[in-house]
Amino acid sequence: MTAQNFKGKSLLTWLDYTAEEIRYLLDLSRQVKEEAKRGELHRRFTGKTLALLFEKRSTRTRCAFETAFGEEGGHPVFLSTQDIHLGIKESLEDTARVLGRMFSAIQFRGFKQSTAETLAEYSGVPVYNGLTDSFHPTQALADIQTLEENFGNASGKRLCFVGDGRNNVARSLVVICAKLGIHFTVICPPELNPDPEILALCEPLARSSGAEIQITGDLDAVRGAHALYTDVWVSMGEEARKEERKRLLGPYQVNQALMDRTGRKDSVFMHCLPAVKGEEVTAEVLDGPQSRAWDEAENRKHTIKAIMLATLDCKAA
Repeated sequence: MTAQNFKGKSLLTWLDYTAEEIRYLLDLSRQVKEEAKRGELHRRFTGKTLALLFEKRSTRTRCAFETAFGEEGGHPVFLSTQDIHLGIKESLEDTARVLGRMFSAIQFRGFKQSTAETLAEYSGVPVYNGLTDSFHPTQALADIQTLEENFGNASGKRLCFVGDGRNNVARSLVVICAKLGIHFTVICPPELNPDPEILALCEPLARSSGAEIQITGDLDAVRGAHALYTDVWVSMGEEARKEERKRLLGPYQVNQALMDRTGRKDSVFMHCLPAVKGEEVTAEVLDGPQSRAWDEAENRKHTIKAIMLATLDCKAA
């Protein structure tokens, strides 16, 4: 497979990509990370432009897209809802048409998955989902790269997500794990089980790849896990439910006792960040030797660069 297969393709969710395509992007991510470590400089985005649309605040997503694009000679332009008419005074379809005439690609980070889909439909250029309430695909790719840096090919490995099983990170992980044959367990209270619709979509994918997908409230399910993963208890836009979430998820905190419960000395801890130390994870774990959260944060940049190299048909070799 070559980058030509991806030319012009958007990334809205991993449901739209085959296992082979995801594997290609992981291999390319590893390549560009190795290039960076060697100090190589490339200008593969010279003459290209990237619109960065943000409804939600960001540290890792914004920095990853801007640095990955800019250091390759491209010109990223940050546009918040205070800067442009994003569905206000001008239809979203019309904004997409205009941006598609001026930019090589668009990144969208916001609330509705339908916004990202509309941008992709009407812009005529690749659109990258930097996060919506439904999916966080660029994060999931960085997560799998991090898992593979510690354990080799992720197929057959065990990843446990502990916390809010409905959130966009958990939804993206169940999709990519089902595609790649990774055994994925969501451990959460029943009130926060993943959406049955996404599980139904992933069931045939998991059968095909050999992945085991499990949903449970039993913390003993972490036994044998190569990695434990968690996210904040209160997602952006749900701040009013903070006390309810703390009550439901208090027993599901990732602490050293839970890490030890895996029974594996090489188990690692993962988190998409930002983290609230003392809630979903203790400082001892997040800042400890088993944590790979900072590797994940760095890998956001390498995986995002790989996605853009492939979909903009830029020579990566």
